[in-house]
Amino acid sequence: MSEQRIGQQSTVTLHFALKLESGDVVDSNFDKEPATFTVGDGNLLPGFEQALFGFKAGDKRSIVIPPERGFGRPNEQNVQVMPRKNFTELELEYGVMVMFRDAAGGEIPGVVKAFDDKEVTVDFNHPLAGRDITFEVEIVEVVNG
Repeated sequence: MSEQRIGQQSTVTLHFALKLESGDVVDSNFDKEPATFTVGDGNLLPGFEQALFGFKAGDKRSIVIPPERGFGRPNEQNVQVMPRKNFTELELEYGVMVMFRDAAGGEIPGVVKAFDDKEVTVDFNHPLAGRDITFEVEIVEVVNG
């Protein structure tokens, strides 16, 4: 039996960690049950999936994912200035995450970047936009077809 390698439509079980350049861990399941996903199911960003292509069960790797293949570059148009009166129910602090409803009724997170008596500046870019992410993986199982 040949070793199954990760490709399109593979079902992959793995342990992973996402780390910033500083070494800070953003997310990890190394101390939990491994996660299972199918390539292309939307559970992993395409850049992270593609970085796994060709790996097999037992492989352990540390891959740096640049912003273009990860969470994107920050977009200035995603930074919005809103009237302070829209935030009367909130105690505002720099860096606090605020949830907004979009037109379809979904939730969009934004981070307070600045505020004064009249305005609040909210950044809707992904918090990891513009960052290189170190993607540490240990492949537990690969099933093709």
